[in-house]
Amino acid sequence: MRTFVKSWIPQCLQILRSPCKSFHGYNRLLTSQIISHYDSINQCKKELPEYFNFASDVLDEWSQLEKDGRKPANPAFWWVNEEGEEVKWSFEELGFLSRKAANVLSEACGLQRGDRVIAVLPRVPEWWLLNVACMRTGVVLIPGTSQLTAKDILYRLQASKAKCIITSDTLAPAVESVVPDSQFLKSKLIVGKGSRDGWLNLKELVAMASADHKCVQTRSQDPMLIYFTSGTTGFPKMVVQSHSSYGIGFATSGRHWMNLTPSDIMWNTSDTGWVKAAWGSLFAPWICGSCVFVHHMPQFKPAVIAETLSRYPITTFCTAPTAYRMLVQHDLSR
Repeated sequence: MRTFVKSWIPQCLQILRSPCKSFHGYNRLLTSQIISHYDSINQCKKELPEYFNFASDVLDEWSQLEKDGRKPANPAFWWVNEEGEEVKWSFEELGFLSRKAANVLSEACGLQRGDRVIAVLPRVPEWWLLNVACMRTGVVLIPGTSQLTAKDILYRLQASKAKCIITSDTLAPAVESVVPDSQFLKSKLIVGKGSRDGWLNLKELVAMASADHKCVQTRSQDPMLIYFTSGTTGFPKMVVQSHSSYGIGFATSGRHWMNLTPSDIMWNTSDTGWVKAAWGSLFAPWICGSCVFVHHMPQFKPAVIAETLSRYPITTFCTAPTAYRMLVQHDLSR
């Protein structure tokens, strides 16, 4: 179980400083009609709509509010790494880039609505882009942790009948070793700076792709995501999540558990292969119009966590209990 902490707790730990207050100001926006609408569906006050798509019905709505000046100046997505690189997207930019990525999936990869794609990526911006692109195309995304072995990847490719796999330079060799036994696999996308024989480069294709894309109309109960269980007592099993189960379901979590508003910046440290990344790093914050903050750390480092909380105006922080213990034990004077 992970723990959510609003900014006053990190302040008690002497991690956050005054710049955070000047960034957010002292007047927090009231919860918008968007989150209220979907929260009322979860409370059975309104009927579940027959059609729902998180990209068009939520993200594009926030983009429009952003254009109209009815949303705080927070970015939708804020990514940093230890090398000092930084990526910031507004909701409008997220929409623009995800439409280009959607065209890559449909055209370069030849994927159609209902097809399945496996994404095994670390905390890189493309993971979030692909999530939204899959929603726009009706393609079912299957996230996987970077800890997967070649055997794990082969099992998931065969069980899911995925037609495409997207991964990094690091795991590309493992994928290549099992391609001969993956009869359903049609295309491979790599997220990296260089090229690799037999692979399509996602960044290059997105750069060239058209941003003209019409989001498909998906039913609320259509499949959107598939996660494999841990396989503790047997082979991992596929668990299907619909467009509404996550896209609408986590409105309640974002509003009542995380207490998020459009002026918040949410940092969840979960790996992209686990369902917690979908909950805390995508659906709950974005349905509330909050900013998703990501620090791409290959390993958990208390000093980096503390410095990041001090440097950036993060208002809501989520991590594992073990990580909190490491933070408490960390010597802040060093």
